[in-house]
Amino acid sequence: MSRRRQIYEGKAKILYEGPEPGTLIQYFKDDATAFNAQKKGTINGKGVINNRISEHVFTRLSTIGIPTHFIRRLNMREQLVRQVEIIPLEVVVRNVVAGSLAKRVGLPEGEPLPHTLIEYYLKSDELGDPMVAEEHIACFNWASHEEMQDIAAMAIRINDFMCGMFSAIDIRLVDFKLEFGRIYDGDYSRVILADEISPDNCRLWDFVTGEKLDKDRFRRDMGGEEEAYQEVARRLGLLQDDGSPGEVLDMSAHRTRLRQPVKPKK
Repeated sequence: MSRRRQIYEGKAKILYEGPEPGTLIQYFKDDATAFNAQKKGTINGKGVINNRISEHVFTRLSTIGIPTHFIRRLNMREQLVRQVEIIPLEVVVRNVVAGSLAKRVGLPEGEPLPHTLIEYYLKSDELGDPMVAEEHIACFNWASHEEMQDIAAMAIRINDFMCGMFSAIDIRLVDFKLEFGRIYDGDYSRVILADEISPDNCRLWDFVTGEKLDKDRFRRDMGGEEEAYQEVARRLGLLQDDGSPGEVLDMSAHRTRLRQPVKPKK
């Protein structure tokens, strides 16, 4: 079996060369980071859950006309995706005051915003992903005016759809991060949704209790990260509610069970 060529490794995913030109294999890790990788850890089974949730969300977004890099899920931890030229911006869509916004504007977490807020951050670990304005984006040519119009329009449409999708399972979509990339057809390029959508880059709160079902549990040392991620997947209908997935999601336990000899039936 030939060794796959690694293209890139990030905080939560590894990209490998795909089987066909213009494709990549996206591998979801269990690694967890926060505060620009100052805090590091592992959430057991996170990669499996995020792979399934991201597949589900991207597939549903495609039905409303959002172009994405997702092609198909390959196995428990891998997806086949289109290779894109990533636009160096993180697009944060906010519906409720939380996280860094609460600190910047001095409002309590949980206060609904009067309207959806879109913020842009430069993708740069070295600089701490600073917030940038559309004037910066235009000045430094990180994206064209037409691309930014497409990005903003898609972000609003994605937010509207996801708010409804999560509301239907009693989850409040507080905020989330998107990334976009360019694909080329000759000299022509268009912007499509890339990266992932999962509890890693969404703030998801239970509508009734306010319980956090996302990576804030890791950021704030709350514990229960595995259970929170699984709960989101369960409500989306991606996990059975019979207790069996826990063993499958624990990859070490899963591998141990596979190595055990099968007892012949009497």
